[in-house]
Amino acid sequence: MQFIDQARIVVHAGRGGDGIVAFRREKYVPTGGPSGGDGGRGGDIILEADRNLQTLLDFKYKRIFPAESGKRGGPNNCSGVAGSNLIIKVPCGTEVRHLSSGILLGDLMEPGQQLMVARGGRGGLGNAHYLSNRNRVPEKFTEGRDGEEWPLQLELKLLAEVGIIGLPNAGKSTLISLLSAAKPKIASYPFTTIIPNLGVVHRQNGSGTIFADIPGLILGAARGIGLGYDFLRHIQRTCLLVHLIDCQSDDIIHDFIVIEGELTSYGHGLIHRPRILVLHKIDLLDRGRLGQLCKALKMITACDILLTSSTIHASLEFLKMHIWQELDTTP
Repeated sequence: MQFIDQARIVVHAGRGGDGIVAFRREKYVPTGGPSGGDGGRGGDIILEADRNLQTLLDFKYKRIFPAESGKRGGPNNCSGVAGSNLIIKVPCGTEVRHLSSGILLGDLMEPGQQLMVARGGRGGLGNAHYLSNRNRVPEKFTEGRDGEEWPLQLELKLLAEVGIIGLPNAGKSTLISLLSAAKPKIASYPFTTIIPNLGVVHRQNGSGTIFADIPGLILGAARGIGLGYDFLRHIQRTCLLVHLIDCQSDDIIHDFIVIEGELTSYGHGLIHRPRILVLHKIDLLDRGRLGQLCKALKMITACDILLTSSTIHASLEFLKMHIWQELDTTP
């Protein structure tokens, strides 16, 4: 399944039905008179969050969504049938903005949450509304009004509590595959992960926490270089970031500064998000070298530093316990 996290659509609410001109002509009814009914209201367009959807793939090929128009009025003061509302399903975590102005119309977070994005047109009035003492035979009616039409920008931001970030090949995908049942693509070349991967990590009490593995960030990601900019939005909702650094790197200080700089450049408060710094792949270095790396990092950051290895499963349980502790204390 393709991962599509942005889409542009046009929604067009239904047009109201027209009123009509009609007169009662019934046997034994000497005083007939106008009886034209009103037109039915046009259908609204409503977005609804659906927990069963994971991407905006449905909007890749279909971009125009019209609602049903109302029916015209009938004789004997019968109103026209209102147009049915069109309910469009979107994934939980979808932001809805007006395409031209960028105004945020709503943020669909909870399953079943709805947002009306276009209101149907009002139905026209039949000639029965224009009966008066001066005009006993009105032949006036009004047409239904057009429904609202808006271009919309949909942006999906994953609902994950923990985001795993780092440079390409830092071991993020391997880590999430060991902590959860997620099966991301894992290989020895950079940018193996080209879409975010979600995994549910269970606590001892049975509750689950959603982790997100974000594609590798590189210098300039916040300016659109590489894959990072397209997916940095997916850690905006996280409560905690786990920053992985490859112990084999020639300059771990530089690696740390690159990621911190990208979080700062992207904004949205990511640099102030609680973080755990993880030196990964420790099975490839001796204790002396690891001690030097930890000492160097502690001089430039106040983040907690943990040592882990996915290959030998070193300290993975301790990492989870530390994450639970941070989440429980984060307001």
